[in-house]
Amino acid sequence: MIDLYTWPTPNGHKIHIMLEETGLAYRVIPIDIGKGDQFDPEFLKISPNNKMPAIVDPDGPDGAPIALFESGAILIYLAEKTGRFLPAAPRARYTVLQWLMFQMGGVGPMLGQAHHFRIYAPEKIPYAIDRYTNEAGRLYRVVDRRLGEAAWLGGDDYSIADMATFPWLRGYERQGQDLADYPNLARWFETINQRPAVQRALQVLAEHRTSGQLSDEARKNLFGARQFAKH
Repeated sequence: MIDLYTWPTPNGHKIHIMLEETGLAYRVIPIDIGKGDQFDPEFLKISPNNKMPAIVDPDGPDGAPIALFESGAILIYLAEKTGRFLPAAPRARYTVLQWLMFQMGGVGPMLGQAHHFRIYAPEKIPYAIDRYTNEAGRLYRVVDRRLGEAAWLGGDDYSIADMATFPWLRGYERQGQDLADYPNLARWFETINQRPAVQRALQVLAEHRTSGQLSDEARKNLFGARQFAKH
């Protein structure tokens, strides 16, 4: 059974979805990032960047346990472990991987900044809000154009690229976006949202989701002194 260290964030949901879609047995180990669980020395042995999600699979590629952090790496690992949601043919495989990297390098970081400056920042900075809201819109347009060419981000089949991107777009209103402006993306979004495995995945630790209101402790752990302390 895979140990999954996670919290109900977009990056956590990526792995929840993949595990539910593949049917792999897993045990949820909550990492409450508001309370600072990500700084626990035992967790840092698994995820040295103090970020979740992370996994420990007792049945690694060589039969020995393997620990992995970084959600994109975990998705690739689980795809290769199960032989699902990542094509074997090189051309199709690289198409999926480039869209996965697009999420990891663009969609996640930029939409995360949009969330931060629109919702969490202690002061409203118009330049930052405009910059990241506009960048969110640009990224949505990239996705919408792609989904006007193909049914899924990676081509003809649902893949880890879709699983990685979907959770980040669930917060479209908080990112200043309207799905009606992106009809191809909206079709894709609703198709994924209706998948039974996705619905199960979104319920993992759902009782811990926040509405954007953070305690002083959570702000220190997520954005402040605890996050940037020298060790």
